[in-house]
Amino acid sequence: MTLKDQIDEYINSQPEPKRGEMQDLHRMILRVRPKCKLWFLDGKNDEGKIVSNPNIGYGSYIIKYADGTKKEFYQVGISANTAGISVYIMGLEDKKFLAETYGKDLGKATVTGYCIRFKTLKDINVEVLQAAVRYGLSGQNRER
Repeated sequence: MTLKDQIDEYINSQPEPKRGEMQDLHRMILRVRPKCKLWFLDGKNDEGKIVSNPNIGYGSYIIKYADGTKKEFYQVGISANTAGISVYIMGLEDKKFLAETYGKDLGKATVTGYCIRFKTLKDINVEVLQAAVRYGLSGQNRER
């Protein structure tokens, strides 16, 4: 199965209206960065045990660990969850940045160090979410 097929299958497995909103988010992110690297993580570890919700990732940056090892990971991700949808802005060093920069103008969303969680797109200001996604994909906060 191709990466595109995995992403489409994941989105299509969601009940409406979440399916349509996930599709809208996917398209919005691809409009921000049309040629970004795509990821699909099925939420399972190496033993096949479910450890997280599946998620779609966009872009790429290198995580540098204290022991000197490096790992490639996505810059922005989306995931459906039981309460709604989560958008992840990865690689932020300042864990207050998302809440302080976008939180007050987002609408009905919970904003943590790297996650924006909301029930439905109708509850939030999509332009503010798009600005957060654009920032996440810009690489401004990443070491190169």
